[in-house]
Order: sequence, then C-alpha cells, then structure tokens
Amino acid sequence: MKIRKAVFPAAGFGTRFLPATKAIPKEMLPLIDKPLIQYSVEEAKRSGLEEVIIVTGMGKTAIEDHFDVSFELEMLLKERNKTEILKMIEELSNFIHFSYTRQKKPLGLGHAIHCAKNLVGMEPFAVFLSDDVIDAKIPVMKQMVHTFRQYPYSILAVQRVPKKEVHHYGIIEAKKICPRIYKVIDMVEKPHPHDAPSNLAIIGRYILAPEIFNALEQIRPGKGGEIQLTDGLKMLSRTQPIYAYEFEGNRYDAGDKLGFLKANVSFALNTPGINKEFRSFLRGLNL
Repeated sequence: MKIRKAVFPAAGFGTRFLPATKAIPKEMLPLIDKPLIQYSVEEAKRSGLEEVIIVTGMGKTAIEDHFDVSFELEMLLKERNKTEILKMIEELSNFIHFSYTRQKKPLGLGHAIHCAKNLVGMEPFAVFLSDDVIDAKIPVMKQMVHTFRQYPYSILAVQRVPKKEVHHYGIIEAKKICPRIYKVIDMVEKPHPHDAPSNLAIIGRYILAPEIFNALEQIRPGKGGEIQLTDGLKMLSRTQPIYAYEFEGNRYDAGDKLGFLKANVSFALNTPGINKEFRSFLRGLNL
C-alpha cells in the first residue's frame, strides 16, 4: 500500500525557546530563510507523499498562514517583478495538499497523533517531528518508504548516538535482519546508559500502521496524563511486527538551542550566495 499522508504534530509550546516562542510557534523559527517545519514538509513532498496533516494548538495560526495562499503578497511581488521569489511563494502554497486539526490539550505525542485519526483513515501514514532537521542526499522518508515496500509494517527511523546520550531518547532493542534494517524487540524511553539495550535512538520520522490508533486508545496515560507514542507502539507490537531503519543523513536536533545553532551554521555553509562570506566570517572569529 502506498504511503500518501503525513502527520505533523505541532501543538507544543516550545518552552525551550522562550521567550521567542511566546508569540511565534517553535515550528516557525527560521533556519536560514525557511521555518523549521517547511524543511520537513519539503521532505514529505520529495518522498512522494500527497497530503500533509498538521496537528496544531492555540497560538499556531502562523503555521496555517505560512502554507496558505497570500494574494496581496503575490500581487506585490508581481508588480515589482520579483519573479524568483514569487515562484517560491506560489510553489509553497500549491505543491501539496494541507489540512489541519487541533490538539486542544498538550497530552503527549501519542495523543497528538491520535488527533489526526479521522483525517488519516485506515491506511498507513508517515509522521514527521519537525524538530529533527535531517540533511540527506535521499530524503529520509523516501528511504523509509522504500523499506516499507519490503516490510509493510510500522517503521521507526533510528540513529546511533553516543552511549552517554541515550537518556535523551527512546532506545530500541532490536535484531538486525539486513543492512540498516532491524526487527524491534522492545523500546525503552530515556534509559540510564547502563540499562540501555543499545545505542540505536528513535528519531523524529515514523511510518505507522493504522492499527496504532486502536493501540493508543487502549494504553493508560503516563506521567502528566500524557499518551506516549512509545507505549502505543509497545501495545501494537503484541499483534504485528515493528521495524527500525537506520537512515543515511546528518540530523540536527533543532528543538534544542545548541542543535538549532549547529543546524543554522551547517546550512549556512552550504547555502549559495552567503556561504563564502559566512565561511570567511567564521575563520576571522577569535575562537
């Protein structure tokens, strides 16, 4: 079955970036000249997905406005003969279908994904966490869609992390079945380094079977009343296999201040028009 739809949970408060995110959604923070969420939306498009479902919350209307048509702006650009920028703006609002639903309370990632149930329907779907910006020659979701054709079940994107950092991630226990592909045996959320079953961390890309919705409905809320996706996946694994794919690409945790800065520097060094001068600026710093 083809993966057609992508769910983007985007209802969080972005507290790690306060006070900037008091009025601006975290997903709209700029990485060079695009908001964070746009990089993941473009990845979805380049991976062959046809519909983006964004789960929003209070104060997130800027996301909808960004991906909507802006007649006044387009007319102004046309009048000023800004054809290159006009083309970019038009492509942004026309290149994929968008729909939106609300997560009325911040009750966890699993709850946010469940909010998209009626829009997804009973078909496998992708999930993107836009905090994870991944620079890859072949889009990560495209890599995963290719894997899904061989293993048509839920697939988690994973990456090896230093052992001392496993407590920041969900970590899988898994059996390797072929290069970069694993069958998941268990998942542990933010384990102590001594207790971690591996150093394969779950990163913000998923392909999920539609049965995940039933699993999320069956699990009990965890700390803070939140519905955790990891718990839902564990429930799902009782009835069908779950796989993990070790993707190729450079990932930046742009939901963290340091990771966000690293992403900006890395992308700036590869952006035509500014990269040479920026590289010269960095070399001139007294570090």
